[in-house]
Amino acid sequence: MTYDPERHAILLADYCVSVRPGDRVLVAGTTLALPLIEALHRTLLGRGARPVLKLSYPTQVEDVQRLASEEVLGSLHPVEIDDARALDASIRILTPTAPVPGLDVARAARWRAAQAPLAMSTLHPRWNLTLYPTPFGAEAAGMTLEDYEAFVARAMFLDAPDPVRRWGEIREFQAGLIERLAAADDVHLQADGTDLHLSVRGRSWSNSDAKRNMPSGEVFTAPHERSANGTVHFDLPTLYGGRVVRGINLVFRDGEVVEARAEEGEDVLRAALATDDGARFLGELGIGTNFGIQQPSMNILFDEKIGGTVHLAVGQAYAENGGTNRSAVHWDMIRDLRRGGTLTLDGEPFLTGGRFV
Repeated sequence: MTYDPERHAILLADYCVSVRPGDRVLVAGTTLALPLIEALHRTLLGRGARPVLKLSYPTQVEDVQRLASEEVLGSLHPVEIDDARALDASIRILTPTAPVPGLDVARAARWRAAQAPLAMSTLHPRWNLTLYPTPFGAEAAGMTLEDYEAFVARAMFLDAPDPVRRWGEIREFQAGLIERLAAADDVHLQADGTDLHLSVRGRSWSNSDAKRNMPSGEVFTAPHERSANGTVHFDLPTLYGGRVVRGINLVFRDGEVVEARAEEGEDVLRAALATDDGARFLGELGIGTNFGIQQPSMNILFDEKIGGTVHLAVGQAYAENGGTNRSAVHWDMIRDLRRGGTLTLDGEPFLTGGRFV
């Protein structure tokens, strides 16, 4: 099928943020996403909502990180926080673009730390992060734009006769996984270059059914902050702050990253881990369940959801899962078990070779 921004907009408004008459809904994205932004604006108005559009040009954030004074870079104006608190819901649209060369990774980290109080996940229960397919996104994924648009549509189940019903089926499947996960204590991840133990005892698991990420398809929790011990090699590359980071290797001791290496982008990795005290501890353990996504695309919103993969995030934990780690960083890193590897719960196989047991 071809990607349809009108169909995407209806799913975002009616299902993802459950818009109500009178809601003040932020729609934020770059000008590259104008077809989806226009469709969302019309859809929200049709539901009696009050859309608030926040448009930026494609390299606006990078220009702030490059050119802003230290005061502007590292602080927020009070009105920015007031504006964010006055919203009822938000939809943020990612538009993949080529990395801007020569960015100072330390300045970029300071900007992200200053922006942390504006995170919708801490201000509002109804928020969604989605993506509009761009030519660079297609290039990064190794696809033509037409193929990439179809890939995005399939990942969101926009090709299904009833996408909402399909996401309901995902929710039910994930509920069954959580029933088993909720009883677990020790999680053991094993694969080439990976032998990691962590504890999730008593921590709640979230059923990510695309209410907050579109697409979604994962279950996740916050592991105990001091429980991670061992090594992990992340075999899928990621983009962080506009830079490619590939072949990440982390060593954990009593929850803390004590060694960190990367085959590419190691300076980005080290800068992120130095952002604050919480950046060297885990905030999330997630398991991908979306078998509608079959290949990595160099975009974490999709890649962490690939069915049969596991991801760990350093930094900020979700309090709703019982996590206490706090950080301006939340960086998801992915291990693909479809290539071989196991995830066991208290010694019993749960995910083997990318398939749930």
